Amino acid sequence: MPAPAPAASPARPPVKRPPAAERVYTHVKDAVLDRRYEGGTLLTEGDLAEAVGVSRTPVREALLRLEVEGLIKLYPKKGALVLAVSAQEISDVVETRLLVEEFAARKAVPASTQLISRLEGLLEEQRQFSEAGDLAAVSVKDRCFHAEIVRHAGNEILSRLYDQLRDRQLRMGVAVMEAHPGRIAANIAEHSELLEAIRAGDAEGAAQVVRRHVSRVKVLVRGEDR
Repeated sequence: MPAPAPAASPARPPVKRPPAAERVYTHVKDAVLDRRYEGGTLLTEGDLAEAVGVSRTPVREALLRLEVEGLIKLYPKKGALVLAVSAQEISDVVETRLLVEEFAARKAVPASTQLISRLEGLLEEQRQFSEAGDLAAVSVKDRCFHAEIVRHAGNEILSRLYDQLRDRQLRMGVAVMEAHPGRIAANIAEHSELLEAIRAGDAEGAAQVVRRHVSRVKVLVRGEDR
């Protein structure tokens, strides 16, 4: 008797693409955060529709969402203006970060082996992306490093508050690194110092490193560094 034919492999369901408005939203937001769309850039519905390969209707939907988030300002019949980071926004973000991160640095001590391992890994990834010149990725890992400490502080309300700063932190981080390339190595060194303070169980030392490190962002983003 002939051997039975092998059973056919089940067909894989087709990969579902995100809705058109979501693709436009992601395209614009990513470009704003990593500064491919600088503050002051005027975006038009037609250009965005062509870039993403959609009609104008989902473009309008995405832009309305981005305006609510404070990344752009819509002007009827003209387009969407990418908003620059304001001095007030910088001040607000830094003040909020200090309140949350100093508290979290103290609460993270004594640190679990899980936290130490995670911070070591993120620090190494920062070094690798720095060597590759990928500023956007360095900024993401920078933010993840601090967020990990906040998460391990054990206060879910503060963690959610901190997560709301994510987009603003990433945008400012890229701006600082573009304007001050030497700051990348300094950031990594300060993160290493913070890790060592946490590893040593020095809660106040860790909080002091955070204050010095985060306060420096305000000076650099404003262009006040000398």
